[in-house]
Amino acid sequence: MSKNVIASSAVRARKLSADEIAEIEHEMKLYPDKRAVGLEALKIVQKHQGWVSDESLLAIAKYLNIPIADLEGVATFFNLVYRHPVGKNVILFCNSVSCWIMGCDGLREHIKKEVGIDFGETSEDDEFTMIPVPCLGDCDRAPVMMVGSDLHRNLTSEKIDQIISRYRNK
Repeated sequence: MSKNVIASSAVRARKLSADEIAEIEHEMKLYPDKRAVGLEALKIVQKHQGWVSDESLLAIAKYLNIPIADLEGVATFFNLVYRHPVGKNVILFCNSVSCWIMGCDGLREHIKKEVGIDFGETSEDDEFTMIPVPCLGDCDRAPVMMVGSDLHRNLTSEKIDQIISRYRNK
């Protein structure tokens, strides 16, 4: 748990937006209890805010009336719940055995050189964040990565340059 959450009395909960509340309320109709809605509420806030701050975490916990420690446990378990600001484009870079066999280590180094980031880092221009994932389920087309919701297959250094260029210009 982050130091800020431990000292939650010093963290002021931000207010959830009307859109966030409406979406959380919708999810509450689909689940048997409020605790089960925690992950969905985190994803909703992240969709609206880009990441889940300590203040947002506290606001969700208060709204759902669940312990903040329980919600923090969910947030830190799922690596696609971002607890720190991320770039405009999140690169989910597969480092599975299949991708490793097909040269993902060299491609990771290429991204490091071209964009200036490694796993868990955000580029200076806030355009890209790269996160390792154990598998993207497309092993027969390895190496692969996702940028946002777009899956990119059979990667080469040249393809990565094209992908980076396309997303930089969006």
